[in-house]
Amino acid sequence: MKLKIAIAEDNHFLAKAVIEKLSFFDDFVFKFKAANGAELIGKLEANHNIDVILMDIQMPEMDGIKATEIIKEKHPQIKIIMLTVFDDEENIFRAIQAGADGYLLKEINAENIHKSILEVVNDGAPMSPSIALKALKLLRNPLTIAEDESIEKVKLTKRETDVLLQLSKGLNYNEIAENLFISSGTIRKHVENIYRKLQVHNKMEAVQKAKSQKLI
Repeated sequence: MKLKIAIAEDNHFLAKAVIEKLSFFDDFVFKFKAANGAELIGKLEANHNIDVILMDIQMPEMDGIKATEIIKEKHPQIKIIMLTVFDDEENIFRAIQAGADGYLLKEINAENIHKSILEVVNDGAPMSPSIALKALKLLRNPLTIAEDESIEKVKLTKRETDVLLQLSKGLNYNEIAENLFISSGTIRKHVENIYRKLQVHNKMEAVQKAKSQKLI
């Protein structure tokens, strides 16, 4: 009998790549994709006959951790594997607390996705090696999260937060300048400050880090 798989991923190209990887195996059948947690829960209302969900963490409307929590309450039999770029301790900890059955990094190859899905339906807990190490570290020292959070909490000004929100919508400097009634040179300066404070090098990293630290 084929295993029924669903995917929650807001990046269309990444979702497509994962679906292609799944298509190599005839013991899987791909059922549906959702662009966020809320959409996934809606689709499960119509059809919860799913064996495994591959779940992204950072998604608009409802993130993967909140969605995992809700799905596990309603459909505890569905296995959920987090498939994400986020390998920081806080996300691992929150995902495991929410009831995730496995945690893999997105660069995983087709063969390993296949192996991990089979492992999770046989009550295993597949994890990328770097994640497993961090999970062990969390078990040994569960206080690190709280400590790290207080040390690393970044403070952005109201204007920097506004600029970052606009960046997260995919707007360019000129469009942001127009929306916020300031010059594009000033926007550039704000973006430089945001990169420096968040210790990142590009827009995508800035948006992801700001979301993971709940700054936007």
